[in-house]
Amino acid sequence: MTRVFSGVKPTGHLTLGNYLGAIRRWADVDQHQADALFCVVDLHALTVDHDPGRVRRLSRQAATLLLASGLDPELCTVFVQSHVDEHARLSYLLECVATDGEMRRMIQYKEKAARERERGGSVRLSLLTYPVLMAADILAYGTDEVPVGDDQTQHVELTRDLAVRFNQRYGHTFMVPRATRPQVAARVMNLQEPTSKMGKSDDVGPGVVYLLDEPDAVRRKIMRAVTDSGQDVLYDPEGRPGVSNLLEILAACEGGDPETLGGAYESYGALKKDTAEAVIELLRPVQERHKRLCADAAYVEAVLRDGAEKARKMARPRVDAAYRAIGLLAAG
Repeated sequence: MTRVFSGVKPTGHLTLGNYLGAIRRWADVDQHQADALFCVVDLHALTVDHDPGRVRRLSRQAATLLLASGLDPELCTVFVQSHVDEHARLSYLLECVATDGEMRRMIQYKEKAARERERGGSVRLSLLTYPVLMAADILAYGTDEVPVGDDQTQHVELTRDLAVRFNQRYGHTFMVPRATRPQVAARVMNLQEPTSKMGKSDDVGPGVVYLLDEPDAVRRKIMRAVTDSGQDVLYDPEGRPGVSNLLEILAACEGGDPETLGGAYESYGALKKDTAEAVIELLRPVQERHKRLCADAAYVEAVLRDGAEKARKMARPRVDAAYRAIGLLAAG
């Protein structure tokens, strides 16, 4: 079977963008058609200033929401990155293959480093090198496909480059993966700043719908969403980003086409109302399952423990082979 790997970073509460852009596809498609691994990538949360207790809470919440969203441990492997040592082991080897120039060209590094400096903070070395850790996450498992949003495509390209370079220098060791993207709502935008991604790490306030938002909060945020000048409801992501974002969200919730949906509305208000109700209904079963899982913490812990054991067994032979290939002595 095709092997799929993807993950979520516990740097904030999971959002509607995370769900529509990735998690729903994992549950509806990937776990049924592939040998799929889904990971809470908690080591990536350490690349910026953080509160340790909050990272632990968000890691548990993210794992619980993945299960609440429909990931079935009988069909896929769900685990926490730091529970499998092979991620960190392989990351260092790949740092010895990557170059400083490659890291500094990463768009996300440039953006995040600039924001950190604007806040007067220092930029951690791990922020520069975290795309290599992401590559290790993927390559450790012989991954064929990586379902990602538009903003992560560059990192998958780096992963491909590192796999090819390692294979050429030290012998064939890694599969060369490819990125896959959903056709609709691959990148849900902030409701108040529709030219910016709806991100969980940096955005707060009315522009972000979180998976655990109460219905009234969802309705309020969407009804107050920024639209565009003019009155016509048209799907035009470049010229009309606000209304186009709402049409993409509605299309993703109902399985329609955003351009076709635009012709069905005569006012922004009607579009916002229908979009709000569609999102509320989409999130309702996820929130109900999340509540039940929170009452059964032992089950979630068992899933993560078993998932880490499965992941470890898959990753260790390949990482051990990489250690031998690059020139390290085998442990006695």
